[in-house]
Amino acid sequence: MAIIHRADLRPSKLELVAGWLPSRPWGVAAGPEQVAAYRFDDPAGEVGTETFVLRAGDTLLHVPLTYRGAPVPELAEHLVGTTEHSVLGRRWCYDACADPVYLAALAEVVLTGRPQAEELVVTDGTPERRDPSARVTGSGTAAGVGPLGTPVVADSADATTVRAGDIELVVRRVLDATATAPGATLTGTWAGQSQPVLLATARRV
Repeated sequence: MAIIHRADLRPSKLELVAGWLPSRPWGVAAGPEQVAAYRFDDPAGEVGTETFVLRAGDTLLHVPLTYRGAPVPELAEHLVGTTEHSVLGRRWCYDACADPVYLAALAEVVLTGRPQAEELVVTDGTPERRDPSARVTGSGTAAGVGPLGTPVVADSADATTVRAGDIELVVRRVLDATATAPGATLTGTWAGQSQPVLLATARRV
């Protein structure tokens, strides 16, 4: 379950992402607008994971982030930026495709079919469930994944490929509603997009 605090963030997540996107091989300069979002669980409850579907001009982007309460030196080159959270204090925001916590969650969802996180929003100390704005489904049926190796990350013009031990994850960055892929997949739907869109794939290599 993802615990979400209603809070002010300065700068906002979208402002951080807008400043970071032009540096990515798959990024665009146009200011992004949020279309939808979904979350995964961190079993330890320490790292927030949130993935955005963004529209930038005519391009639909898929941008996973992780939020941490302290910097991680090993992830320094993947830092998107820092933000001041009115409840949690300073948060370090990373490109999730390099973060082992996100990668473990993604592999579990894609390869075993584990569901996305339920969202619980806390307002003035009162928790309330809310529906995520994107619904995602992993197609795999494996019993488990096991520990991943150290991730090796490579960006292309439309995707990020991560090799972590014997598992290869491909996160689609530029979304194409007509794209398909063999094997275990993550697909998603959101308002205005009733047909599932390919978001990621996973396989053992």
